Parts: sequence; structure tokens; C-alpha cells
Amino acid sequence: MPVSAVVPRFRGGALIEWADHEYREPGPGELRLRIAANAICGTDRHEYYDGSPIVPGHEAAGVVVDAGPGTTTEPGSRGVVYLMDYCGGCRSCRAGATNQCFAKRGDVGQNTDGGYGPYAVVHETNFFAIGNNLDLGTATMLLDVMGTSSHALARARAIRPDIESIFVAGAGPIGLGLLVMAKVRFGADFPVYLSDVSAWRRKFAESLGGVTFDAGDSEAILGTSPDMSFDSSGKQAARELALRASGKRGGLICVGHGEGLSIDVSRDLIAPERAIVGSEYFRYDELPENLELLERHQDYIGKVVTHRMPVGDLDEAFRLFFSGETGKVVVTQEAGA
Repeated sequence: MPVSAVVPRFRGGALIEWADHEYREPGPGELRLRIAANAICGTDRHEYYDGSPIVPGHEAAGVVVDAGPGTTTEPGSRGVVYLMDYCGGCRSCRAGATNQCFAKRGDVGQNTDGGYGPYAVVHETNFFAIGNNLDLGTATMLLDVMGTSSHALARARAIRPDIESIFVAGAGPIGLGLLVMAKVRFGADFPVYLSDVSAWRRKFAESLGGVTFDAGDSEAILGTSPDMSFDSSGKQAARELALRASGKRGGLICVGHGEGLSIDVSRDLIAPERAIVGSEYFRYDELPENLELLERHQDYIGKVVTHRMPVGDLDEAFRLFFSGETGKVVVTQEAGA
């Protein structure tokens, strides 16, 4: 049966209103979830300021309440929602590269209803069950914070297997994800350098074990000479500085969408044998390993979440997040989230 509920409507101009909405019953191969938590992402800025025809939220965790025909997931299962509604049959999907699907059916929370509403209808293939060892608010770390960052680190290791240090331009949520996942995967003493314009973010990154620099301190950043650099800021100047900072046989992994990049091919690429690589979200098959890591290191990784706020305070949650003085902000809808 369809379910009626009150949902947030993003009208644009930082205005969120509440209105009635009907969620259809799940069809073949689909699940209907009761959302417990959704983490705010920097890319939600578009919906917040420009408006959205659907209910946004693409870092969602919840509980299965209804399962459509042909599914095997039991109602009551707890888990997270993978953003990309991949087809499962194209060349990329057959290779496991679900983040590069050629026939993607949609993006949950970006063009289909997502996690700021009380329910979401998703394909079973987009749902990843997590068991009972994590609260659902912490489970959202499996998505952009851990998933996107771990995928980018794997892209870097494909270029530089002997990686011994990294530099990250931007200490927002993805930059913080790169910091904590590098520490978890490579060791607590692994050097992670970060830059940001925000003194608050630099101090917070230091509390997680990073070494930070003001984004304008080019000389100091170049002096780090990391094996690999990452850009999570989306800013051209930051990308270009990060590339120049990276050592020989290193390079730049672009994680943040945004501006362009200008390079001197001889100086920046050929002579030092550097590479420039894009890294888009992550593969669905990376979730099991990240779940194991989160269960073992949730006290540390969970520190990236600085605020948990009920959905009734969604306006305030967005204002706080875009103030630049938070880590990850998780919007909750159920006790225990």
C-alpha cells in the first residue's frame, strides 16, 4: 500500500517547507525503507539554494519496512543506500565498476526521493545490509566519508604502490574522510598533510591526526613533497598547487567537483612522471571491507560526525553545516540513529 507522510521540500533560496507526499509501494526488485539518518553533503548546496523537485538526501541509512516481488531482503534489515542506481548488466557493472555504470537508472536523493524524507523506495541492489553492530547514524560514514575516500586512496595506490605520505587540499568532509581512512589503512603514523582556508577546519583535522596548513601558504605546502596529492576542494588554484607539491612518480587525484585545471605538461607531468586521475564515488563491492573497518575503528572514524540533529531542525542543520565549522552533520529521524 502507498504510505503518506510529511516531507521537506527544498524550494530554493535556502527555504525548506514541509508538505504532504505519498510514497508508492515497492515494485519488483525494490525495497521501501524507513529512513533513520542522512548525512549532509557539500553537494546538497545545489538543492538547498536552487531548489529540488524531489526529496534530497543521498547519504541515507534506514530499515527495510516493505519488500517488493523478487527480493530476498527481509523486512527489518538495517543498512545504507548506495547512491548510484546501477543497472548491473553493462560492461562497467559486469567488471564491478558500478560507479561507472553505462545505463544508470538514477541517483538516489538527487533525481529520486532520498534520505531527508521519512521513507525511500530503492532497488534492492542499492541497499547494503549492515547487521546490528552499528547505529544507523554512524553507518552513514560508509558512504561519502569512507567510500569515496577509500576509492580515491585505491586510485592513488594504483599509481604509487609504495605510497608513504599524502597531501589533501580541502579539509571538508571528503578531506577529513581521506585523513581518517589513510590513518586506518596505512597506520596511525602515516603522514597526512591538509590545507584549508578555515582555521576551524584546520584545528579539527589536527585533532584527528593531520598536519595542516593555511591554503594560502604555498611555500609550506610545496615543502611537504608528498608521494600523492588529492583535491577535495574543487578549486583550480588548490588543484594546481597540490599537483606541484606531489613528488616524483606521484600525482593528483581529483575527488572534488568544481573548477578546472591548467598544467605545464613538461614541468608538471613528463619530467616528474606524475599522473592526474579522477575518482568518482566508489564501487558497491567496496562496502563489505569498509564495513569491517568501520566496525573495528568506529570510535575514531565516528569522530568525523560532529553534530546529530533531528529532521525537525533541518533548516538549522543546513545553516550550521554551511557555516564551515562542522565535520559531518547527520540528520536523524529515529531513536538510536
